[in-house]
Amino acid sequence: MKVTKLISTCDVKDCPTIYATDRGAFLVQGETPDDHGLKIPARETLVEIPVELIKKAIADGLI
Repeated sequence: MKVTKLISTCDVKDCPTIYATDRGAFLVQGETPDDHGLKIPARETLVEIPVELIKKAIADGLI
């Protein structure tokens, strides 16, 4: 899979980030919350990213 960084909240590797793949999908890097109270299947996970990151990606025409 080829991954391209689209947008991030900072220039280092440990910030919320949105990536595009060559499979026509997005990968999202963010915090893994543990206080959500949801039942998530073992094959899935949740990540939390700031709304500002999504707004910035939309404003920049990336998504």
